[in-house]
Amino acid sequence: MPETFQRARSDEQREIRRAAILSTASAMLREAPVADLTLNELARRVGLAKSNVLRYFESREAVLLDLLTSELDQWLKALGDDLGRLGDAGVDRRRMRVVSALLDTLKQRPVLCDLLSAQAGVLERNVSADVAAKYKRAMISDVEELAGIVRDRLPELGTVAAHQFAATVLIMSGAVWTHAQPSDAMKTAYAREPELASLAMDFGQTLSGMLDVFLKGLLSTPRA
Repeated sequence: MPETFQRARSDEQREIRRAAILSTASAMLREAPVADLTLNELARRVGLAKSNVLRYFESREAVLLDLLTSELDQWLKALGDDLGRLGDAGVDRRRMRVVSALLDTLKQRPVLCDLLSAQAGVLERNVSADVAAKYKRAMISDVEELAGIVRDRLPELGTVAAHQFAATVLIMSGAVWTHAQPSDAMKTAYAREPELASLAMDFGQTLSGMLDVFLKGLLSTPRA
């Protein structure tokens, strides 16, 4: 529903405006990467002065951390729905199904992957301690939820290993995404010198292999 007010005066109106800012940022990230999103352009697209955007979020990075939290929540819901119940399948089949679902749902969410790739090096650098703490509390909750989703399908993992795997999924997803998005100059270099293309990284193939090896190792480690 479009806004019908010029100044947000109630809590409901402030939440509507915050949601509009986040929605606009998400739309912008479907067009260009995190590095290209500026607060000035975000404000212009929302239809507010930059100073007004800063009434709701203290910085560009604070907007994007909030958006990352929202994107993670949506992804976890989709992942749980995608996996469903795996029944009495063997552990290898269930392991492969978990990895497959992780990859399928992540590949459908480039905005999430881009935000994950920027979280530690960029998004956590220009925020207050309060914003940082709020984000980290949400991240802890998301890691616990992801660990629970995986552990429900692979109870052989146990609680500690499931948390290790969940945290690694988020770290690896961001790291691999970064390397799988080469610049135009790098693409040209690969085209000119095919031997360099061996360093090119496919997001799905690379992440799938890494997660499967790690998960297989965790499953084969005796539990105390």
